[in-house]
Amino acid sequence: MQLVVARIGRAHGIKGEVTVEVRTDEPELRLGPGAVLATEPAGAGPLTIETGRVHSGRLLLRFEGVRDRTAAEALRNTLLIADVDPAELPEDPEEFYDHQLMDLDVVLADGTEIGRITEITHLPSQDLFIVERPDGSEVMIPFVEEIVTEIDLAEQRAVITPPPGLIDADQAVIASARGEEDEEGDGAGGGAASAGGASADGKDV
Repeated sequence: MQLVVARIGRAHGIKGEVTVEVRTDEPELRLGPGAVLATEPAGAGPLTIETGRVHSGRLLLRFEGVRDRTAAEALRNTLLIADVDPAELPEDPEEFYDHQLMDLDVVLADGTEIGRITEITHLPSQDLFIVERPDGSEVMIPFVEEIVTEIDLAEQRAVITPPPGLIDADQAVIASARGEEDEEGDGAGGGAASAGGASADGKDV
């Protein structure tokens, strides 16, 4: 299975380094020296990580064969994609990969059906479930432990205790109102999600 683990940002300095928007909670595993990553667009890769370091809170990577600022800048906005075993689980039992959460049924504690998870959006402050309602509308559910009280992979369901107005039909936040959140969370398919708050990457994983 292929998962997006990072997006390349702007060039840093003149020696080929790039800033990286991490979309994995395991950057030391997915983005370490020697890692070979596929790319989107495919023509930009594959890319092999030569070095990595943290500077002012941002991860900087240098790839083999990328030696100057011009070559680094040409990679801007490229997605980095890792091959992941579908059976692999995050080290933290409270974390989940996106592919584990997709299509889970979302229900209230009393079993009332809310919908199913069709997308996971990774924002700087938290992860969001995009849930398709039975009537075709969409509602965003913050993946925080105060709201998502249980993830039961065996039963393929997520149990929620939403605050008033979160999923009420006349107050639901539907897809057309997603706006800025979508732009910030752009392409979270590679991530892992955690009820504790934001994922570094998108939790990728």
